[in-house]
Amino acid sequence: MARGLIAGLGLIAGMTASWQAGAQDMRLDSRTFVERVQTDINGRPRRTIANAERAMSGDQLIVVVDWRHEGSRTAHGLTVVRQVPRGTLLDLTDPAMQASVDGGAHWGRLDQLWLPTPLGGVRRATPEDITHIRWRLPDSVAPGQSGRLTYRAQVR
Repeated sequence: MARGLIAGLGLIAGMTASWQAGAQDMRLDSRTFVERVQTDINGRPRRTIANAERAMSGDQLIVVVDWRHEGSRTAHGLTVVRQVPRGTLLDLTDPAMQASVDGGAHWGRLDQLWLPTPLGGVRRATPEDITHIRWRLPDSVAPGQSGRLTYRAQVR
């Protein structure tokens, strides 16, 4: 059990977000929560949300990334990029989320990504291969504009 807790803490520490496309005036705040389902005294399932300090294997994570443009000029072409720690399995249902299986060199939906095989062929990428995820923000982000991105992942 302690091993799962330590792995979970390492996982949470690795879930950092960053900007691309030269956005010095952008602020990101990221929080990670654990969603657990427990049975109450009457046998009914109850969902609880808690701080992810104690995430363990099998836990469902909810990641919230708030962004805000704090500059004085409109920004263009911004993306929010997150590294995906090993040991997590992402919920890929968000159509705006793009994935990379090569450290961010190429992006697309998972069904569009391929990886080389040791014998010189290629294979379709799987969810376990994802190294980074990203979202493109609106074409132009005005000063003071803000938004929120959320996604789910499971600790393996």
